[in-house]
Amino acid sequence: MTTTTRYSEAFKRKVIQSIAEGKYNQTQAMKHYGIKGSVTVRGWLKKYGKNHLIGKIVRVETDNELNRLKEAEKKIRELEKALLDVTIENVLYKSLVKVAKRDLNIDLKKNYGHLVSKNPEEL
Repeated sequence: MTTTTRYSEAFKRKVIQSIAEGKYNQTQAMKHYGIKGSVTVRGWLKKYGKNHLIGKIVRVETDNELNRLKEAEKKIRELEKALLDVTIENVLYKSLVKVAKRDLNIDLKKNYGHLVSKNPEEL
């Protein structure tokens, strides 16, 4: 059974103030004050209007990086299309092998090596 810990308003404000003063970061404050929930302090920061203290990831990209990213995305789309084409072709060939076995009584899987060694240019 899990237990829920309730913190007083004064305690919450004390934790937020210690973070605002730079005494602790969020993780250090959690450890120092014995707070178990990882999002608890973050919620308090939002509640008490200290959103600017929540750690954020800021990504700065140059034009060169953006161009490389666009080129990489384009290449990914091309490769995905090529993969789809090959997958469709593979399904088609598998169907052809099944039809050859069923209708013509030719097992292409077993005879492939024999056929290649006889007339490789006819395939």
